[in-house]
Amino acid sequence: MNTDVTKPPSTALDMRLGCLAEHRQLFGQQLDDSELQWWRQAQEQLAQHPDARTAALLSSQCKRHLKERELPDCAGWSSVQLARALLLAQVLEQQPAAEQLPVLRQLYLWGDDQEKIATLKAFDWLDRRGLCVELALQAGRTSNNQVFAALALDTLYPSRHYSERAFHQLVLKTLGMGLDIRRLIGLAQRQGVSLNQLALDLLDEQLAAERTVSVGLPRVIAFDLLSPAQRQRLTGLNQQQRLPPEWHDYLVGPSAK
Repeated sequence: MNTDVTKPPSTALDMRLGCLAEHRQLFGQQLDDSELQWWRQAQEQLAQHPDARTAALLSSQCKRHLKERELPDCAGWSSVQLARALLLAQVLEQQPAAEQLPVLRQLYLWGDDQEKIATLKAFDWLDRRGLCVELALQAGRTSNNQVFAALALDTLYPSRHYSERAFHQLVLKTLGMGLDIRRLIGLAQRQGVSLNQLALDLLDEQLAAERTVSVGLPRVIAFDLLSPAQRQRLTGLNQQQRLPPEWHDYLVGPSAK
């Protein structure tokens, strides 16, 4: 008799604990005496009361007790952003497995835009298995370009966990918001015929509406996968000078980028 029991999938977050520990150490080294004293008190308070309300309260105090500055040893993070992310990680580590995701969702919804930015930047540290994808997709509907940039740029989370359709939508919104598409990690691995068509549709919409063509749009296209008709149309638009000059290098020669 088969006695195997199919276990329900775990709802526990699989956090990158080594990465978090490294950033905690680096963060502590960046603080002056006054900041370090408050930081240690905040960690102790959260250890004694590991709940969402305490975490939210301490997160709101970060800007008052820490000097806002870029951290050279933690590229892309400011001191306040990193403090908020580390407090979030600490409270999640102390939750029962079944409560981790609900607490994360609650703190995200409670947070102001700056707190949301810190949370989104930390997603790849907090969620190795992609349990937060639905929350990420919800966050991606924002009209705030700084919040959206925290989700889309300089992070592996979307490339690791987004479906093809969700990733393509992320690409198009990155272009639409005028953000630097070069900072969207994993784009080269997601290029293909489907994304080509979406990019060309966007180009047609912008030209028809006489809008400026999105900067970085040619970087989205896999030119070696264009059909002869698609390539011919782009070449024609380029000859008519309807495309920005940067398109020229992508269209000339058999080894187009």
